[in-house]
Amino acid sequence: MSAFPITRPSLLLRLRDRENHGAWSEFLEIYEPVIYRLARRRQLQDADAREIVQEVLLRVAAAIDRFDPEASGSFRGWLSQTTRRVVVDRFRRLAATACPVGGQSDPFAEVADGSENPFEVEFDLEHRRQLFRCAAEHLQRELSATSWTAFWRTAVQGHPARVVASQLGISEGAVYVARCRVLKRIREFIELREAE
Repeated sequence: MSAFPITRPSLLLRLRDRENHGAWSEFLEIYEPVIYRLARRRQLQDADAREIVQEVLLRVAAAIDRFDPEASGSFRGWLSQTTRRVVVDRFRRLAATACPVGGQSDPFAEVADGSENPFEVEFDLEHRRQLFRCAAEHLQRELSATSWTAFWRTAVQGHPARVVASQLGISEGAVYVARCRVLKRIREFIELREAE
């Protein structure tokens, strides 16, 4: 039996209920690491990146009741822009209180130049990576060690199926079957979350 329900209420609708801890946990599991990693890539310290995460989450909590995909576009796009604005605000505050940020690798210029598309592309890529991490974490707990290892070594680490089969003491066909089944479940996990 799959750990991922086939149908479920939209995460966005469930987030509107502030007491729905399951929805907020799911949201945090997926988006908190994405926001944090994007902030850290802009050469921000750990404490600054964590404050950015908190500010974005506060903005989400304050605006989720009013979020309208018809007016605002996709939720991920809106969240990406919200994250970008918070990062820009942080750089402005840092620039006003500290040594100016500058040089060839000015992280502020990258997010403040008005070109939002590269940040959105990076946000979407990081989001997909996080969905893969979440799916892997959930599935690894459910699968046998042999199935998981067969998948991981062939699909992620790139080892030949015959080598992995020999190491695990199973047939090469069993390695292919395990890899296909795990990939299918990972795709299902990601598709369910991307449909939100």
